[in-house]
Amino acid sequence: MSFNASDPSGAGGLSADIMAIASAGGHPLAVVTGAYSRDTAEILDHFAFDDDAVSEQARAALEDMPVSAIKVGFVGSPENVSAIAEIASDYADAPLVAYMPNLSWWEEDQIDSYLDAFRELLLPQTTLLIGNHSTLWRWLLPDWSGDKSPSARDIAKAAGEVGVPYTLVTGIPAAEQFIENVLATPQSILYSEKFEHFDAIFAGAGDTLSAALSALLANGHDLQSATTEALTYLDHSLNAGYQPGMGHLVPDRMFWAQTDDDADDTDDASSTSDPMISTPSFDIPPNGTKH
Repeated sequence: MSFNASDPSGAGGLSADIMAIASAGGHPLAVVTGAYSRDTAEILDHFAFDDDAVSEQARAALEDMPVSAIKVGFVGSPENVSAIAEIASDYADAPLVAYMPNLSWWEEDQIDSYLDAFRELLLPQTTLLIGNHSTLWRWLLPDWSGDKSPSARDIAKAAGEVGVPYTLVTGIPAAEQFIENVLATPQSILYSEKFEHFDAIFAGAGDTLSAALSALLANGHDLQSATTEALTYLDHSLNAGYQPGMGHLVPDRMFWAQTDDDADDTDDASSTSDPMISTPSFDIPPNGTKH
């Protein structure tokens, strides 16, 4: 089940979640928490649903179907955070993946109240927190005064203080035009992988990653293998990304559905002689709901 906002541009939000979850072999239970007013370049506004409307959507689906994982994206208000936390507490056996996007487009007082509610109500129930390095740093370590930027483990320690056992920190700058993505606990680094930095700005990458990872967990993958598969899926989605409008690029979450000729064209265009940036192919997991 995914809690997220509707995105009319198709760049992120529930549009991204539905395609990524389906691509990873899951059946998406998509709960609309509000709606963006946005294009592919920027978010102009957001209109949050009433918390009762969010709860009723989720409860109706949950009374009909079992849930194997819960993903929480941007839900628009502290009241919706509270409603989702109450629902999640009733399904404590399902892993909860929380994704925190960049909220710099929002008013500062709205950001503060939203993040406070998320920290107090949802993080104690969160299995895996996902976010960009700079976003999580500003949120969880606002008073950081070290000479160097905080490591993924520093951020995981801060998340662990409020009950989060695992944190996936993305977009950590690395040498030679690479970025590093690190899965960490407060005690150790569990997994780390570098990817080539794309010379483009994408909208919806974080929703794509977190939704795919949630679906892989729902299908029975352990956390490390789900992380590996989800990052590979994201990398291929970005590599096949396209520009549907005048703004940022959008990940092609359905890259695997290309014809053989299209795939050959993409491979030729993105080929490289550097073995460090090669990535394994993404295999579509079986959907456990099929009979």
